[in-house]
Amino acid sequence: MNDFVHLHVHSEFSLVDGLIRLPDLARRVHELGMPAVAVTDQTNLFSLVKFYQSARRRGIKPIIGADLWIETPDNGGTRTRNVYLCRNEVGYRQLSALITRSYLEGQSRGVPALNYEWLTPETTSGLIVLSGGIHGDIGAALIDGNVARADELLHYWRDLLGDAFYLEISRTGRDNEAGYNERVLDLAEATLTPVVATNDVRFLQPEEFEAHEARVCIHDGRTLSDPRRQRRYTAEQYLRSPEEMVALFADVPQAIENTVAIAQRCSMDIEIGTYHLPNFPVPKDANVDEVLREQTQAGLTARIEALTRTTGAAPDENEMRAYADRLEEELGVIISMGFSGYFLIVADFIQWAKNQHIPVGPGRGSGAGSLAAYALGITELDPLDYDLLFERFLNPERVSMPDFDVDFCMDRRDEVIDYVAERYGRDKVAQIITYGTMAAKAVVRDVGRVLSVPYGFVDQLAKLIPFDPSMTLERALKEEPLLQQRYDEEDEVRGIIDLALRLEGLARNAGKHAGGVVIAPSTLTDFMPLYCEQGAQTTVTQLDMGDVETVGLVKFDFLGLRTLTIIDWAIQNINAARRDGTEAPLDIAHLQLDDPATFRLIQDAQTTAVFQLESRGMKELIKRLRPDRFEDLIALVALFRPGPLQSGMVDDYIDRKHGRASVKYLDPRLEPILRPTHGVILYQEQVMQIAQVLGGYTLGAADLLRRAMGKKKPEEMAKQRQAFLDGCAANSIDPGAATQIFDLMEKFAGYGFNKSHSAAYALVAYQTAWLKAHYPAAFMAAVLSSDMDSTDKVVRLIEECRVIGIEVARPNINTCDFRFTVANDQAIYYGLGAVKGLGEAVIRAVVEERTANGEYRDIFDLCCRNDARKLNRRALEALIKAGALDCMGVSRRGLASIASHAIQISEQQAKAAAVGQSDLFGLGEESPATGTVDAEAWQRAAAMEEWPDKELLTWEKETLGLYLSGHPIDRYDTEISGLSTCRLADLKPGKARRIVGLIVSVRMVKSRRGQMAIVTLDDKTARAEVTIFSKVLEECLDRIVVDRVCVVIGDCAVDEYSGEHSIKADKVLGLDDARNEYASSLLISLDSTFENGKLAELKRTLSTYGPGGCPVTVEYANACARARLRLSDEWRVAVSDSLLEHFAQQFGDNTVRIEY
Repeated sequence: MNDFVHLHVHSEFSLVDGLIRLPDLARRVHELGMPAVAVTDQTNLFSLVKFYQSARRRGIKPIIGADLWIETPDNGGTRTRNVYLCRNEVGYRQLSALITRSYLEGQSRGVPALNYEWLTPETTSGLIVLSGGIHGDIGAALIDGNVARADELLHYWRDLLGDAFYLEISRTGRDNEAGYNERVLDLAEATLTPVVATNDVRFLQPEEFEAHEARVCIHDGRTLSDPRRQRRYTAEQYLRSPEEMVALFADVPQAIENTVAIAQRCSMDIEIGTYHLPNFPVPKDANVDEVLREQTQAGLTARIEALTRTTGAAPDENEMRAYADRLEEELGVIISMGFSGYFLIVADFIQWAKNQHIPVGPGRGSGAGSLAAYALGITELDPLDYDLLFERFLNPERVSMPDFDVDFCMDRRDEVIDYVAERYGRDKVAQIITYGTMAAKAVVRDVGRVLSVPYGFVDQLAKLIPFDPSMTLERALKEEPLLQQRYDEEDEVRGIIDLALRLEGLARNAGKHAGGVVIAPSTLTDFMPLYCEQGAQTTVTQLDMGDVETVGLVKFDFLGLRTLTIIDWAIQNINAARRDGTEAPLDIAHLQLDDPATFRLIQDAQTTAVFQLESRGMKELIKRLRPDRFEDLIALVALFRPGPLQSGMVDDYIDRKHGRASVKYLDPRLEPILRPTHGVILYQEQVMQIAQVLGGYTLGAADLLRRAMGKKKPEEMAKQRQAFLDGCAANSIDPGAATQIFDLMEKFAGYGFNKSHSAAYALVAYQTAWLKAHYPAAFMAAVLSSDMDSTDKVVRLIEECRVIGIEVARPNINTCDFRFTVANDQAIYYGLGAVKGLGEAVIRAVVEERTANGEYRDIFDLCCRNDARKLNRRALEALIKAGALDCMGVSRRGLASIASHAIQISEQQAKAAAVGQSDLFGLGEESPATGTVDAEAWQRAAAMEEWPDKELLTWEKETLGLYLSGHPIDRYDTEISGLSTCRLADLKPGKARRIVGLIVSVRMVKSRRGQMAIVTLDDKTARAEVTIFSKVLEECLDRIVVDRVCVVIGDCAVDEYSGEHSIKADKVLGLDDARNEYASSLLISLDSTFENGKLAELKRTLSTYGPGGCPVTVEYANACARARLRLSDEWRVAVSDSLLEHFAQQFGDNTVRIEY
């Protein structure tokens, strides 16, 4: 080996410090000619697999280790650090167990630490420990001048570890380091303890010191200039070369030699490519393969019996043989590959979830192609009915882990994960970690903060970085000219960006994958350490999803699908109404998939809130395709993607379906494969079937062909082409036709979709469409409940309810629940959970009290029957403003006037009850005569007039986020048809669209073209987003004010990201400006009741609002005739709200209107 090996190195995965990216570390170590290197991140092994693989690729020996805190109980609870290195696999398991225990039992203020009592020969025999230098317990004692304590600790470590303990020295110029080194060398000489040199490395080059300091400050929440922050690092802590280290420790050569000796003693390989499958518990006298065979055969029998009951016809002999042969074929593959336990585990937790009434999806991904999975209840679609292929899921010719993605109800997914942990052992089950990184926008903000740059300056800079989750600073500089310009011209900007570029992408924090779970065959610490937040009940792996799979463990995806929650809530509503016994409870799993009403709803594109089918683009596709069978829904899911939409595949499919184009097959054997898709190669499974039937491939080999076509590697494709042509020749297919067929397969394979996934999601789409078609109130109540945190979605869904004839009643404290609920077939009660300012706890408490003891009679009754700590003043005011107390028969203004008094009485009553006294003055006691606590106050409130409509609507907007009892734009309803080309709900892509709406939000954004505004308009039917670029913005800035009505003229397009319509404004007009531009006349309507004396007032009014540009027309009518008179141009007026209001006050509400 060479002269020196670094044994104390922190990578980016230390999180608290460390700037080193692992591929860069391996490259630099290789350049410097060092044969080995250790990574010893602080309190974790997050980098284990990535480091191991990076080092091996460079021919470098990876040494696995960690820098761990240890609690010093007899020294005021202070903590010190040592470096632990794995000598072998035993040492790795020991280190893994110690790190895990430090997280589970040793955390204080979020930092895990070991306890000396945990360190025994049994827990450390495979480890080498370095003393930790100035940060170790011996170092701390020596720095304090307590040589006796240092000697005592040294004996402790040597008794525990023998020759596997080394005293660590480094020379990096840190505080106390020189004095420590002098004393520790004396101690080493006196006790004959070996010493080892390290450089306590944090970065690769000395010039990276400033970036590292910034990284530490970001973690610690400090600024670089903060005089109080500890300076724990120096510029010397870089990856020195062997020559530098030898020179630095020329006086202690054994310290250098020992680094090589330690590296030679450490030899640990990580098993890669070997699977460690979890064990499914089976009876002692059975094996897992037999159990799988028994359960799948029993399950298939049950499925066929259920199918027979539903359809009234049993499968014939040939169909039964097909089922039996397919199942036997699948079982042969599953058993031979050793995956029996995997299938049984997935089936087990899915069945448990169903038994607990937790909604489970019908499957997703290629797993829906397995008949065994269908028989076990893992999936809900019969793969033989829809030509779904098992080999697309599990290929016997390419060994890889099966991967069932299972959807659960979002709200109850954690219950299933907890069941799995309990069933298979909490020491064997964990969720999977994720690492947050320093992304482009965030790292610029962080750097600005640690450099003490004013927030406003940094905010401007960060907003120039385009919004894109995958955006990098390098890309941002290329794509945003203004950012590049400021970088070139401003030193401060260049300093921020340059520093941010050094930090961008570094690991910043640890999180938890929402659905990834790993189950190991033995305790998880045999494979990796575990991580948890302080006080958390569940653990996560210290390896991320990719690394978990690399070491051969099986991950299970417990995915949350909100639609399943919606379906479940809808079914609860439906079955609650069926409890009278006239109808059996609804079972969504056994719907007939050819329901005419459902397909009618889909064909009419009434698919708002229908899973997968609700976007504008999808609705347009539905109108063209007009699906009338379940196969069409499968096709819809597969077709609505950029590839098929842009390739002409969609047009071909639609034209052939409707007979506008003929369907031709290059070979008759293609017809059975392509008939369901009208001759279009739409699915990956069809590519595989063509290769099997025409080219003589096995389905396993056909799956490899599919993968090759997806990767488009020329050499591999040339081989596959020849193999296909040879197979076709053996099947007597014309060479020219065979070449054409392969070309078609190659073309469409790039766009082809996984049919198994399409079919599974089409089933969920059908179920939601069926619910909407047959039980619209129950379905829409569930959808509204699911989205009640999103005001924009609630607005859209309430409008959809109006369109389909469902009334959404206003909030009512005596009828409403937390969620939206069904009033009857045509009405929905508002969900109080959608009222801002109310928490779930207070709503639940209020509803429970109402259910137990009856409706609330008045505000005093409401307050006195509920805990004032929950139903406080803020919550009560929210209920009043939202209109939830309108049912009490008193105006909202009146209720607001006595709200504090009601709360006061409630609090006094609660205090009296707490001490067992009755109220001395009778407050809180109901009067038998009036039925209320304070009749006088109640009468005063009842006598108060209501707030003006405008104020009522303002309160509704504040508490509900929308207007429910009316809309500020209602007063302009008669004008909107003249001022606009369409309502927002009817908006379609095109040029020069003219729309009217109330401005509900304005967001100013810096772009490469200057400042721009994103404005959200609401016209009661829908909301739309308008983009106003800088040139137009300059002209209309004074008109884009929240709660004002404006008219926008611009081009409408479908936003590719959201699928919603967006408008690019060419012109923005205030309402009065638009009236005067587009009005043809101001029409004044008079009749025989008009008094001549008012004529002078009419003239004065017209003179006051003139001269203007709008002509005035007078229409006079009496019992005999009607006539119109156009006034001369001198009477033209400027139309405005004040003119219209003046006319209404002076001459009556219906006297004047604007004609367009």
